[in-house]
Amino acid sequence: MDNFIRKINFDFQTNQKSLNLISKIDLYKGKWDAIEKKENIYLKELKEIATLESIGSSTRIEGATISNEEIKELLNKIKITKLKTRDEQEVFGYYDTLELVFENFSNIDLTENTVKQFHQNLLKYSPKDERHRGSYKSLSNKVVANYPDGLQKVIFNTTEVFLVANEMNQLLNITNESLLNKEIHPLLIIAHFVYEFLSIHPFQDENGRLSRLLTSYLLLKAEYHFIQYVSFENLIEKTKKEYYSALMHGQKNRYKDDEIISEWTLYFLNQLNLLTQKLDAKYDVFKSKGGYLSERQKKIQKFIEENQTVKFQDIAKAFQDITTYTLKKDLEYLRNEKMVSTIGKGKGTIYLKK
Repeated sequence: MDNFIRKINFDFQTNQKSLNLISKIDLYKGKWDAIEKKENIYLKELKEIATLESIGSSTRIEGATISNEEIKELLNKIKITKLKTRDEQEVFGYYDTLELVFENFSNIDLTENTVKQFHQNLLKYSPKDERHRGSYKSLSNKVVANYPDGLQKVIFNTTEVFLVANEMNQLLNITNESLLNKEIHPLLIIAHFVYEFLSIHPFQDENGRLSRLLTSYLLLKAEYHFIQYVSFENLIEKTKKEYYSALMHGQKNRYKDDEIISEWTLYFLNQLNLLTQKLDAKYDVFKSKGGYLSERQKKIQKFIEENQTVKFQDIAKAFQDITTYTLKKDLEYLRNEKMVSTIGKGKGTIYLKK
């Protein structure tokens, strides 16, 4: 615990910047919680887009060249039994583990077994990684920046193999204890956890991608639920240079008394604050456009808005190229999603703009 406190013992200016950023993030957290509590038609769409962006960005950060469109097509069409390339295996592994985190975070405790299980799940579609997945590393490794052209740059060395189990045990204990006693803000605790996890680099491979999954998991555990609807990984991909620079700033003094993680913490909080701004803008666009309805559904909605009040036969006459069955299904969807409202029942039902 003393080492943790020392590493976040920032100078006055850094403290003020951190407090300001934390205040903004927490203010947005309260705003988003209010949005999420309402019956909201846009959240599913936002979550699907964010998931796709997260998979793509986190995979490309590690050197892959696969695009978001290719990932979308891959997830929709390919069968798991036909995963052949490393990119395909990584995409499905990340998708499965991210879904596991989103759906079960409240029931999953932060333990060594959890971290190992996430790692195993991340690599479950990769036969070549069967030997080491879910187990701490047996050989020394390094934090390496990978670039699409194949170039690699060593960022820093990591914890030696024989120290990994002990350092991970200490990190997990400190994180759980700190989150429980609530004397330190959870965002500072999470920033510290991610820095330490990357510094230890406990597994032979996939530490970077796992660190980003653990970031989402810990933010969700700390009730920052908005993280599901916008991609943190995407911001890291766009600021990769700053990401590695912030890590190196603390790492250069690893195991010394002046190992302060001020640069990393400010990077982490800045990106999280930018994330809230990005989500806010994206949510406003969704509201203004009515979400991602199909083109057919948008035309039906627009017809209802422009022709207050209309009955089913009016809509059917205007859209003679659409079958009665499809029209009824679309109208049911628009009503259930509160895109339009209705008065009356049966043949006398009147459709109105919501």
